[in-house]
Amino acid sequence: QASAQKKWADDKTFEVSAPRDGSKPPKFFGNFPYPYMNGMLHLGHAFSLSKLEFASAYHRLKGDETLFPFAFHCTGMPIKASADKIRNEIANFGNPPVFPVIDEAERERLATTKAAEAAKDAALRDPTKFVAKKSKATAKAGTQAYQWQIMQASGVEDSEIPPFADPKHWLEYFPPLAKRDVLAMGCQVDWRRSFITTDANPFYDAFVRWQFNTLKRIGKVIKAKRMAVYSPLDGQPCADHDRSSGEGVGPQEYTLVKMEVYQESLVGALVSLAGKQVFLAAATLRPETMYGQTNCWVLPEGDYGAFEMGNGEVLVMCDRAARNLAYQEHTAAPGVSVKLVGFKGSDLIGCAVKSPLAVLEKIYCLPMLTILMNKGTGVVTSVPSDSPADFMAMSDLKAKPPMREKFGVKDEWIMPFDVVACVHIPEFGDACAPVVCEQLKIKSQNDKVKLEEAKHLTYLKGFTDGVMLLGEFKGRAVKEVKPLIKDAMLASGDAIVYSEPEKAVMSRSGDECVVALTDQWYLEYGEATWLEKSKKCLANMNTYHDESRRAFEGTLGWLRQWACSRSFGLGTRVPWDEEFLIESLSDSTIYMAYYTVAHLLQGGDMYGKARPSVEPGLMTDDVWDAIFLGKELEPGSQFPKELLREMKTEFEFWYPFDLRVSGKDLIQNHLTFAIYNHTAIWEDDESKWPKSFRTNGHLLLNNEKMSKSTGNFKTLKQSIEEYSSDAMRFALADAGDTIEDANFVDDTANAAILRLTKELVWIEEIIATSKKGDGRSGDQESFADRVFENAMNVAIAATQENYEKMMFRDALKSGFYDLQSARDGYRVMCGGDGLMHSELAMKYIEVSTLLLAPICPHTCEHIWGTLLQKGGTVTKAGFPIGTTPDAKLVAAARYLDETCVSVRKGVAKATAPAKQKGGGSSGVAKICNAANVFVTDAFVGWRATCLDILRSNFDDSKAPGDRFPPINDILAAVKDSPLSTQADFKNVMKQVMPFVKFKMVEAQGIGLDALSEKLVFDERAILTENIEHVKKVCDLTEVNVLSCSDESAARTAAEKDGQKVAEATPGSPTWHYICTESETEIAAKVDAMDIGK
Repeated sequence: QASAQKKWADDKTFEVSAPRDGSKPPKFFGNFPYPYMNGMLHLGHAFSLSKLEFASAYHRLKGDETLFPFAFHCTGMPIKASADKIRNEIANFGNPPVFPVIDEAERERLATTKAAEAAKDAALRDPTKFVAKKSKATAKAGTQAYQWQIMQASGVEDSEIPPFADPKHWLEYFPPLAKRDVLAMGCQVDWRRSFITTDANPFYDAFVRWQFNTLKRIGKVIKAKRMAVYSPLDGQPCADHDRSSGEGVGPQEYTLVKMEVYQESLVGALVSLAGKQVFLAAATLRPETMYGQTNCWVLPEGDYGAFEMGNGEVLVMCDRAARNLAYQEHTAAPGVSVKLVGFKGSDLIGCAVKSPLAVLEKIYCLPMLTILMNKGTGVVTSVPSDSPADFMAMSDLKAKPPMREKFGVKDEWIMPFDVVACVHIPEFGDACAPVVCEQLKIKSQNDKVKLEEAKHLTYLKGFTDGVMLLGEFKGRAVKEVKPLIKDAMLASGDAIVYSEPEKAVMSRSGDECVVALTDQWYLEYGEATWLEKSKKCLANMNTYHDESRRAFEGTLGWLRQWACSRSFGLGTRVPWDEEFLIESLSDSTIYMAYYTVAHLLQGGDMYGKARPSVEPGLMTDDVWDAIFLGKELEPGSQFPKELLREMKTEFEFWYPFDLRVSGKDLIQNHLTFAIYNHTAIWEDDESKWPKSFRTNGHLLLNNEKMSKSTGNFKTLKQSIEEYSSDAMRFALADAGDTIEDANFVDDTANAAILRLTKELVWIEEIIATSKKGDGRSGDQESFADRVFENAMNVAIAATQENYEKMMFRDALKSGFYDLQSARDGYRVMCGGDGLMHSELAMKYIEVSTLLLAPICPHTCEHIWGTLLQKGGTVTKAGFPIGTTPDAKLVAAARYLDETCVSVRKGVAKATAPAKQKGGGSSGVAKICNAANVFVTDAFVGWRATCLDILRSNFDDSKAPGDRFPPINDILAAVKDSPLSTQADFKNVMKQVMPFVKFKMVEAQGIGLDALSEKLVFDERAILTENIEHVKKVCDLTEVNVLSCSDESAARTAAEKDGQKVAEATPGSPTWHYICTESETEIAAKVDAMDIGK
C-alpha cells in the first residue's frame, strides 16, 4: 500500500492537464460534493466517494484523460456555531469543562417522549403531500450533549480542543486530515486543484462573487419578503445545512381562522380581556369546509394564552404558535409576542364564538382529548360533516353524559347541534365523515388507526371530487374554489396567513426554529423559463436509476424561491450587499468549473496562499467572464494573456463534467441547484450543462445504521487501519450500487484480506513455474484451454459493461469472483496448476489484475510492477482487450459442468442402500465404477414444434431482451398448433412453459442458432473429448458415450434397469449407472446361505 502510493506521488501519476495543442482526446471529468470540514471523514463519506473513485480509475485505466479533483467545504453556520459552543462551554464549565451529570433515566424518558411525539406528528401529515424520509442531518445527530464531547468522540484530544473556539482553526485542522485519509484510501486525485471555500481563500471567494454577480445581472436573484424557516437565536433563515435536525423541512402554510368570542364569554380566567376584541385562532388547511362548523375544540389540559397583535386584536392560541406569528409581521414589534394572560384549555370550554363562514350564528368551544399542541395553534375548528375525527369526538360527547359532566359541558352547547353538510363527494354523499365512520365501524375518537384511514379517504376525495353545497361558490368544484374561499377570508379580515415549520427544526446553534417573513435575497428557482431549461438539462442527463430521475423531476416540480443569503456563519459576502453572506448550498453549485483552473491560480495550496501566477485582486468579473463565458477582455487589461489562454484551455477541455456522485438526499437541494445554476450561467451554451448525476443511498454497517452513540461507526482512517485500503475498497464495491441503502460488511472486508493474500501467493507460484519453464506449453486447442480463454473474454466484456454502468458490485463479481471460479475450474480440468497452459495462466494473471485495478489498485500495482515486472503503472496500463465471447462455447462448458454435477448425484443415488417402508435402509451400499450415457442428435415431437414457433417469432434485429413477443403470445401459438389435437396435450402443455422459457433465454444471448432442433454444440463430441475429466470428478473408471438410436446390449441392459433411453433429449441424455455388489454385501449373502441344505 505504502509503496504504491509513494510511486504514484513520485511519478505524479494523477496530475493531469488539458492538451496545449488544442487536441481533444477522450476525457473523463468526475467530481464529488466537497465534504464539510467540521469533523473527520467516515465510512459513509468513503462509500459515496468510492463510486467516483472506481469510475475515475476505470476511465484512467482504459486510456481516457481523467480528472478527479477534491476540495473542502467550510461555508455556512455549522463551523461558526460549533466554535461558539466551544467558547461558551469553556466560559461556563471551565477548561477542560466539567459538565453537569445527566441522569440516564431522565435521558431515556426524554428520548421516549420525543419518539412518541414523532409518531403523533406522523399522524398529522397532510395525506396529499409527499414527506421525505429521514434526512442526512437527522442521521448525523448524535447523543452527545456538548460540542466538547462531540470533539472527543471525533478523536480530538482535550488539549487540542480549546483552539476550536476560533472558527479559523477548523479550516486549518480538518482539511489536511481529510486529505491524509483520502490519500491513504488510494484515491486517484489531482491534489493541485484542491481548495477550501469561504473568503479565507481569496481566489474561490472571487469566483463565487462572480457567479452571483452574473446571476443577479441576468435576473435570477431578487430581494423579496418570503416565509422561511428561521432561527431567532441566529437572526437569520436556517437552511438545510444549518440544521442539526429537520433537514428538508419547509414552511407549512395555514389559514388562521379568527373566531370572535362573544363578550358574554369573557369571564373567569378571561375576565381581564373584557372589552377587547378577542378571537380564538384556529389553523386550518381546509378553509372550504368552514361553512360546516358546529363548534371548535381545545385540549382541556393544554396551555393557552391571549396575545395582543399589532392591530389591537387579541388572538388565543398556544405559546409556540404565538412565537411563530410574532415573526410574520402581525405583532407590534418583530419577534415579540405580547401575552396578556395565560390559562388552561379547560378555561375556554363553553366560550361562545362567531366563526367566519359558519352557517350557525353561535357555536361553542368544547373539549377534545386528541389535540396535539406541537402542531397548529391548539385551537381546532370542528366540521363533523367532513372530518371523521370531529364527527367521532362530537358523537362521544353527545353519547356520554359522564364525559360532558367531567369537563363541565352543558347540554345546550352540544346536544342541539347536528352535522351541517357543506361538501358533496359522489362516493360518500353530502356528509362523508359519518358515512366513512360507519363503513369502517369506528366506535370512538380513540380509535386512532381507523380514524387515520378515514381521514385519508375523505380529505383527498374531498379535494379531488368534492362539490360545494353552501356559500357563494355553491355548485362549483372544491379544487377550483378552495383558493378563492381562502382569498375572500383574507380580504375580509376573517382570517390571516399563518406558517410554521412542517415539523420541528433545530438549528446547529441549538435553537428551535420558527417560520419568519424575511426580507432577503432569493434565487428565483421555479421561474417558468428557468424551470424549462432545467427540465431540458435533466432530460438529457444520465441519472443511472429511474428512482433518481423521478426524484429530480419531483424536486423540479415543487422547488421555488430559495433564500440564498445569511447574516451568520462563514462564506463569501453577497457582492452588492455585504451585510449578508451567501449560504452554503448556494456557493456550491458550479464550483466544478473552478476545479479546471484552480491549480493555475493556487499552485497546489488549498488555502490560496501560494499565488504562483497572479494576485487575487486581478480576478475580476471580466476575467471570469473571459475564462468561463468566452468573452473578450478589454485591451488594457492587466491580466496575463498567457495565463488566461491556459485557463480557457483547461476549462474548454474538461467542461462539462461527465459525472457527479452524491448521496440521494442531496437531490432535493444541492444537485437540483447545480442543474439550475448551470442552465443559468451557461444558458446559451448547452454543451456546458452536466452530463450525469449518480446518486446512492446511505451506508449501513453490518446491516445497522452507523451511529457514534451505539459504537457502530467507523472513520475512514479507522477502516483503512483495520482492513487495509484495498480490502476496505473491496467491501465498499461489494456493498451495493442501487439507490437504496447499501451495507458494508466486516466479514467481506476481512475475507478480502485473505482472498487477496491467497491470490498473491498463487500468482507468485505460477510466475516462478513459468520462469522455470515447468508449465505446459504448445497449442491451446484442448476443450479446457478454449473454455478458459473464452471465460477470460467473457469476464473482460462483462466487467467493462459493469464499469460503464457504474455497477461495481457486478464488476467485482464478473472480474474477480467469476473469473477466479473459471480459473479454479480450469485447474481441476487440467489436473492441477502444473498442467495448466503456461501462457494462459500468465494471461489470466494479467487480465485479472487489470480488471481488479480500479477497485484494488495497491494490490494490482504490486502484481503489475513487482511480480510481472511491467513498466509504468497499472492505473494507466489499458483495459484488457479480448475477443468476442463465444456464447456457444459458454453453453458447452456449462453443459459439461452441469453434467458432472448430475452424474455425481446419479452415482450417489444408484449406490445408496434401498429404503425400507417404515424408514431407514436395508442392506449396504453398492459400488458404481462404470456408466453408459445415451445421447440424441435432435429435438423431436412437441419440442420441435415449439422451436419452430419460436423461430418464426424471433427478431434478430432487436436488442437482446426484446427479440421475442410476450411469452403469452408464444403459448397461444402453441395452443393453436397441431399439438392441440393430441390426446395428451394437457400434459404436454405442463412441460412447454419451462422448455420455451429456457430456449427464449438462450436465444437472447446466442441468437437464432439456439432455436435449431440441434444443440449449438456437439454434445457427443464434448462428452467424448472430456470423458477423462468426467471419470475423474465422478469417480468412475469407465464411461461410454452411445447413441440412443442404436440398438445395443448396453441399451437393452439400461432399459431392463428401468432407464427410459428413448426419452433422452439434446442436452438431457439418459445415464445408466452400472452397479456391482460390494464385498461386504456378497459376504453377507454368503453368511445367510444354509450350506447344509
